[in-house]
Amino acid sequence: MSDKVTIQVRYFAGARAAAGVEQELLALPAGSTVADAARTAAERHGEKLSGVLASSSFLLDGIAVRSRATRLSDGVQLDVLPPFAGG
Repeated sequence: MSDKVTIQVRYFAGARAAAGVEQELLALPAGSTVADAARTAAERHGEKLSGVLASSSFLLDGIAVRSRATRLSDGVQLDVLPPFAGG
């Protein structure tokens, strides 16, 4: 069993603007959670993304994440969805 998981993170709308990238790979320790991935992304991209992540929702392989304590598996895709304005 590997001691790392690598995930693909895709940023949408305001999260994409704050991160400055559309997507990236994150290597995290095995047993990492959605919260750990968000923290790592915030550390990598700074305060602007950190603020967006605080109010974002997430999809894990296309399924809504109900808890940021959800563990990540190697190779999963995590989508970051900031609040959208609309009407």
